[in-house]
Amino acid sequence: MMANSPADILVELEQAVETCPLDRCGRILAGIVQLLTGSCDRSQEVLAHVVDGVLLRLTERVEARALAELSTTLAELKVAPPETLRRLAAHNDPDVACPVLLKSQMLGSSDLAAVAASGGERQQRAIAARDDIEPVVTEALVQRGGPICLALIKNPGTKFSDAAYAALIAKAEEDGEIAKALVLRPGTPDLVVRKLLSAPPGQKASAKPNASAAPPAQTAAPARPCPADYAGARPEIVALNRVGKLNDSTVNRFAIRGETASLFTALSVLSGAPIEVVERIMADGDCEGLVMACRASRLNWATTLAILSNRNGTRLSFAERERAHHIYETLLLSTSQWTVRWGEIAASAKANGR
Repeated sequence: MMANSPADILVELEQAVETCPLDRCGRILAGIVQLLTGSCDRSQEVLAHVVDGVLLRLTERVEARALAELSTTLAELKVAPPETLRRLAAHNDPDVACPVLLKSQMLGSSDLAAVAASGGERQQRAIAARDDIEPVVTEALVQRGGPICLALIKNPGTKFSDAAYAALIAKAEEDGEIAKALVLRPGTPDLVVRKLLSAPPGQKASAKPNASAAPPAQTAAPARPCPADYAGARPEIVALNRVGKLNDSTVNRFAIRGETASLFTALSVLSGAPIEVVERIMADGDCEGLVMACRASRLNWATTLAILSNRNGTRLSFAERERAHHIYETLLLSTSQWTVRWGEIAASAKANGR
C-alpha cells in the first residue's frame, strides 16, 4: 500500500474539518494551538506552515470568541501560521484583529498598511501602539486623521518618512495639538520644527484675537497678559525649554504673532527674571533693559530686533535700532545674566520693603 503525500494528508484534514461538528472544530483548534505553543525548536516554522491551511478552515467554522483567543495566542509567537495571521488581522471584529495587530512580529509592513488604510478606529489605534512602526505604515495611518496622528507622534517607536512629515505639517495648520506634539517630540528634524513654528495660525488659533493680524506699524501696543494667560502659556513654555526647543525661532514666532503671554513667559524662563520685571522692561520706553534680557536669554540679534519691533505697535527709528544693536553687541553674556539676576533680587527686596 502506497503512503499518502503530506499535501494529500492536508487536503484530507481540511475536508474533514469542513464536515465535522462545530464543537469538535473547537477542540481541534485548541489542540493545534497547544501544538504550536508547545513547540520550541526549529521545527516550529515548518509546523506553522503545515497547519496553516487547517487553521484557515477552522477560522471559518468557529465563533468570534474562539478567534479572539486564537489571535491573542498567535500574537505572542515568534513564528506563527502566516495566512491565518493575515485573516485574523483583517477581521471586522476588533476583538479578533487587535491582538495580532498590536503585537505580532510576523505581520509585514504591507499587511499592516492595508489594515491601516481600511480598518476601523480600534484597529488603527492598535497598529499605532506597536513597538516599532515602519514609515509605509505611518504614512497610511497619518491619512486617517488627528487622533491617530497624535498617537503616532507620541509613540517613540514610530518612524516618519518625508511624506509623513509633509502630511503632518499640512494637518498641523488646522490642528494646533498636532503641531505642538510634533514640536515637542524628541528627534523631530529641525527643518520640520521651523516649518511648524513659521506656519500661519490655523483655524483654531485664529479664533482668538491676535495682535499680529495686521502689520506691526498699524497695531496698538499689546495688552498686558492676565494671570490666566500666563497659566495657560507656562506649561508649553516649560515643556519646550525642557526639550531644548525654546529657541530663537520659537521666541521669534511669539513676537511676530503678538502672543504676549508666551513671549513674556519665554523671556522669564530663559533669562531668569520674574514676570513682573519682564513686563516692566517691555513697557519701558528705553530699550536697554529689554536688550539685556534678550542677551541674558541667549537670543540672537534677529530675534531681539523682532521683539523690539513688535512690543509697542510702532516701528523703531533708525537711530533707536542702531543704539539697540550697539548695546546688544557690547554687552557680555555673563554681565547680562548677572544683572538680570541682580535685578530679580532687587525687585524681590523692594517688594518686601527691605
